[in-house]
Amino acid sequence: MTDSTSDSSENVSPTERLSEAGVAIWLDDLSRERLRTGNLAELMTSRNVVGVTTNPTIFAAALAHGDAYAGTLSELAGSDVESAVERITTDDVRDAADLLRPVYDATGAVDGRVSIEVDPRLARDTAATETTAVRLWETVARPNVMIKIPATVEGLPAITSTLAKGISVNVTLIFSIERYRAVMDAFLAGLEQAKEAGHDLSVIGSVASFFVSRVDSEVDKRLTAVGTDEALALRGQAAIANARLAFAAYEEVFSGERWAALAAAGAQPQRPLWASTGVKDPAYRDTMYVDELVVAGVVNTMPEKTLDAFADHGIVLADTVTGSGEQAAATIAAVEAQGISMDEVTAQLEDEGVTKFEVSWDELLTTTKTGLDGAGAGGGER
Repeated sequence: MTDSTSDSSENVSPTERLSEAGVAIWLDDLSRERLRTGNLAELMTSRNVVGVTTNPTIFAAALAHGDAYAGTLSELAGSDVESAVERITTDDVRDAADLLRPVYDATGAVDGRVSIEVDPRLARDTAATETTAVRLWETVARPNVMIKIPATVEGLPAITSTLAKGISVNVTLIFSIERYRAVMDAFLAGLEQAKEAGHDLSVIGSVASFFVSRVDSEVDKRLTAVGTDEALALRGQAAIANARLAFAAYEEVFSGERWAALAAAGAQPQRPLWASTGVKDPAYRDTMYVDELVVAGVVNTMPEKTLDAFADHGIVLADTVTGSGEQAAATIAAVEAQGISMDEVTAQLEDEGVTKFEVSWDELLTTTKTGLDGAGAGGGER
């Protein structure tokens, strides 16, 4: 009997263990080729993937490789490039949403979600973000889509107004605890307004995408510049500590009376989502931003390389987040004692994040224009 149980346990894959621990596995990638070949469907089966996130970088890479978009580009020849990009990206997201719809239905509108990002050039423009969010929601026209809005100061009121309309939101580019608290406040305000407007709160989904690995990349660079043994010993610790502090803030906010009133009306919590979980320093364990952030009720969105690594040798021993707030705060204090301002680091990372997505959007526009021009000249048929 014991041997049989042991054998059964040994046959449980790391991704199954992670799912059983309450972590929703989302794939941080989408392409038409992934959809057409059945790769995404296969990852749902073999890797326990229950959601998908996209961003301009992902779409730019997808469009630049292969000929999966040739037919659409031929069809759109003569269109303006902005309209073509929106058509291409919303088509992919709609198809992915249809594929994931059974998961959405089976989980009561919790998972089975697919995110699409508002044009990152609008990150500092509240009104334009609000307008674009509504248009994307109506264009994709699937209940399991989430509109990604950056957590800039200007993005916060757009998050509230979008949720107030009954539209699900993935808040992206969160780096600091202070900004994360503002995001949670924006979420609560949005749901309160949605409730007043008579929307069904139970189907309004939201995640707060808290970025991880980029924090270590910047803090490690600064610790290396300090160069002392004490500073060097702190490398690779700030990102996980920062994320654990974010979860402590989440627990605090979502155990309060304001949230309790919304929960009683059927609302889902805004789950923390660990983003940027691919390890950028090869000296670190390639699954560390998954292994070290295991706690029930969160999402971890992984690039396929990280997902494959975790499926091969990921470790799920226990909850590695709950109760770690005090130790995480001590780690951040030790980093700041080296003369490194976390406020400065996170502000820089937000600015860089917006800029990187703007650059990727420009690449997406350029690649699409090249494809449209080629299709218009007869080069789009393959």
